[in-house]
Amino acid sequence: MSRSPIHPGKVDWTGENPGIYLKETPDGDWVSLMCFFRIIWSLHGVGHALVLLANPTSDPKLADRPNVCLTDNEPMARWLVGEFMSHFASFKDRKAVSDLPYRPLDKVWRSGDCRRSYSEHVVGSGFDVTLTWSDLGEPFAVDMPPEKSATGRHEMYSLFLESSDAYGIVNGQRLAGKPVPRDFAGRNSSTAFLAFSESWIQAG
Repeated sequence: MSRSPIHPGKVDWTGENPGIYLKETPDGDWVSLMCFFRIIWSLHGVGHALVLLANPTSDPKLADRPNVCLTDNEPMARWLVGEFMSHFASFKDRKAVSDLPYRPLDKVWRSGDCRRSYSEHVVGSGFDVTLTWSDLGEPFAVDMPPEKSATGRHEMYSLFLESSDAYGIVNGQRLAGKPVPRDFAGRNSSTAFLAFSESWIQAG
């Protein structure tokens, strides 16, 4: 029997979810984590959320480095963080995630052509943030089965572009770290990436 072209699972959300995960050395801990959501449809409506962890280890000596979520739909942002992002390997079991403050954003826009470089700009609550991905690779499609997805309960479909040169700037200051190589579903990849047309669908 041929597979139906209509997926039987319930769609939880679809949109964009690019990230920049930075280290000082490949075997070290993360020193900066940025996860951006542009949600086109979800169970909690549409909107944007930028999770910025400039102090992902919650080191009290680095209290001047902000950990914050900027969003124009707080219920959606809390749901995305609690049900999805907190299961991502780089964010899992981090106190910085469970203690995350949520603040309103005023403006968000994108720039770039995705062939050479791309940026997301977020302004609000005293923060002016720019995330930039450059030196982009060729796009590739991902069809992640539930047993390999972050939640273990969803199939995830997305279009990815890797970036070997990415950074975040917060209020004029560049965040620490640089992208490092990672294994992604058996593929040599980068910890900085664009993820477009991303959909999370509950497994049957």
